[in-house]
Amino acid sequence: MSTTEPHQADGAGAPAPAPAPTAPDAPQGLDRGLLLVAACVVLGAIMSILDVTVVNVALPSLVDDFNTNLATIQWVATGYTLALATVIPLTGWGAERFGTKRLYMTSIFLFVIGSVLSGIAWNDTSLIAFRVLQGLGGGMVMPAGMTILTRAAGPQRLGRVMAVMGVPMLLGPILGPILGGWLVEDFSWRWIFIINAPIGALALFMSFRILPKDVPTPGHKLDWTGLFLLSPGLALLIFGLAQSSEKSGFGHSIVIGPMVVGAVLLAVFVWHALRKGDDALIDLRLFTNKVFAASSVTMGLMIISVFGGMLLLPLYLQQVRGEGAFDTGLLLAPQGLGAMIAMPIAGILVDRTGVGRVAPFGLLAVALSFIGLTQIAADTSYWELSAYLFLQGVGMGFSMMPLMTGAMQTLRHAAVAKASTTLNIIQQAGSSIGTAVMVVILTAAIKDKVPAEALAAQGAVAADPSKAQDPTVLAGLQEALARTAEAFGHTFWWATAMVAVAFVVAAVLLPKRKPQISDEEAAQMQAHMMMG
Repeated sequence: MSTTEPHQADGAGAPAPAPAPTAPDAPQGLDRGLLLVAACVVLGAIMSILDVTVVNVALPSLVDDFNTNLATIQWVATGYTLALATVIPLTGWGAERFGTKRLYMTSIFLFVIGSVLSGIAWNDTSLIAFRVLQGLGGGMVMPAGMTILTRAAGPQRLGRVMAVMGVPMLLGPILGPILGGWLVEDFSWRWIFIINAPIGALALFMSFRILPKDVPTPGHKLDWTGLFLLSPGLALLIFGLAQSSEKSGFGHSIVIGPMVVGAVLLAVFVWHALRKGDDALIDLRLFTNKVFAASSVTMGLMIISVFGGMLLLPLYLQQVRGEGAFDTGLLLAPQGLGAMIAMPIAGILVDRTGVGRVAPFGLLAVALSFIGLTQIAADTSYWELSAYLFLQGVGMGFSMMPLMTGAMQTLRHAAVAKASTTLNIIQQAGSSIGTAVMVVILTAAIKDKVPAEALAAQGAVAADPSKAQDPTVLAGLQEALARTAEAFGHTFWWATAMVAVAFVVAAVLLPKRKPQISDEEAAQMQAHMMMG
């Protein structure tokens, strides 16, 4: 692919003006105003992302408090996820119709109201309903925030500012169990929701005072047909994938049915969107931009493998090493440390050169960390695990946000809102696919590698720890743990293979040079920043 054509399309498929040298007056550094905008966006984003994982720690307490079963209370997490998936497609249209600032503040307001109501829920039904309300707000926070940051930063600073945005995206799965475990153990499960109120209030105040005003551009009517195809299709697909994790396979009607119906709805939406063009809920002509298409495909493959792989280590630490949720979160901290160190460096590099010179090295680091984890055993040193996790975090910092930067960096100002929505849909679907696939592979590996008598011994000790004093039972338990660890190592080979595919796509298709912007785009960027 030629590296001189990154601006060939703006999402409408029309040729762009010939690139011109970077405007000399385009801002280059992360000034105070942009950092304040980033702080507003990160504050809102970290609430919605943390809530995806923090609730999982509280599920056993919710079962006891509401005197219900795990299958019912699981909808506290599932309902939130489905609400996220349902509302994300609306974000691009909502940003045009009402303006990104209004949409972002409305999203945070709904999220905070849902949080407070969840914190005072009186039974499982009310809690599930309030979690859905919370998800309807949380689903728009990330894409709206990405739109605000992308427009405020402009192409020349996008890599560095997206690195800031990546912090909550990568730290959420790590900090969630730590925060959730601390609040549930030392206070009450209600505090995992109520704590969002002061944070949300601060985010609303900062957004009102700091975010630049934007003028709504209601040029398109809401694509109702697309909405009734895409939102239910995405929700059904994700629901089926979630059920496959619970059922440990894809062979159940509760898994196959929703997935098939969801896939059909999504396929019909693609046909509809291609016919409708710019008026569609999601403008699929964004993919005529080769850089956007290559970055999106690579990011999807990377998220499937990495987010699926990220699920495996917490399960290993809890099932094989017997760690609690809080300690598991602490043991995963090196991953977050690696990402925090790598992201600012990756952001600077992407702003100076092409994403194709940064993201492949990140994917290679992730692949190497997974290869190391294929050798995991029941007694692997925590220092060794920490090294693999740190390397994985560095790889994620050098790949995930640079890929999102590459996807957004070549788009016109008007295409940013729908592009942010599209990338968030890819992220949500990719993480669900990766999680489901890895759980199914792991379950099959455990069934294949762990003898029935070893599993029986493990179950006996779990029911009555005193039985571990029996030498025969103890030997069976030790074999079960060793074979289970071997099954985890086998599953990491699959994660490695998927990262390898993403690496090849990134190395071949992503541009090796930084895209240049036209005088027209530079003028638009300056005008937008002056509005603030």
